[in-house]
Amino acid sequence: MARIILLRHAHSIANESGILAGQLPGISLSKKGSQQAIDLVDRIGKVSFDSIRMSPMQRCQETLAPWLESAHSNGLKRFILDEKLIEMNYGSWSGKKLNSLAKQPLWKIIQKTPSKVQFPQGERMTAMQKRAVASVEEAVLERSKGTHLFVSHGDVIKAMVASLLKMKLDNFQSLVIDPASITMLEYDGDSARLILFNDNLTHLEGSLSGARPKKMLLGGGAGAVRRKKK
Repeated sequence: MARIILLRHAHSIANESGILAGQLPGISLSKKGSQQAIDLVDRIGKVSFDSIRMSPMQRCQETLAPWLESAHSNGLKRFILDEKLIEMNYGSWSGKKLNSLAKQPLWKIIQKTPSKVQFPQGERMTAMQKRAVASVEEAVLERSKGTHLFVSHGDVIKAMVASLLKMKLDNFQSLVIDPASITMLEYDGDSARLILFNDNLTHLEGSLSGARPKKMLLGGGAGAVRRKKK
């Protein structure tokens, strides 16, 4: 199974101001986010990624820059700025205060049935999910047993997790993805297992050092057993 690691960008000036940034340019990390980016150097550690795919937005590039500039990144095999991982295009909602947008009729639909949502002059939620998952599929096709890092945005990562775990997109609002959090799944191109979720504490290098389970897990992952032949 491939290891799929999803990293949300660190805390941004838009997060700080309560603004829905979307694809607007010039959104950098906040002071808090800059420290989170520095902390990620140790949190990620010396992981030898088979590929890193990153949203081209400034806040994503600033998030991983300290790690990429460190000696830890020497084992990186492939790096791609991937438009498929770019933030949702919120259209005319971009740049507006979230507390103001929450008063709009569309807000309730976003919370309850996001699969029906297309933002004014913007993107459909279903289209965003489809393009983001395509990035994962490409990585797994290139190296099915590889370790792949995807640096993206909150709603995009929530949509990716929902798809890989075969959740309905309409349930993706039950997922929380914080800035600078790491989520990890094992994925074979069909089914996925959730290993880490919205994690801000675990050191990734250590969590990847164990052998990958190859058989169906029982007991909450306490061990592996062989299925009896019928």
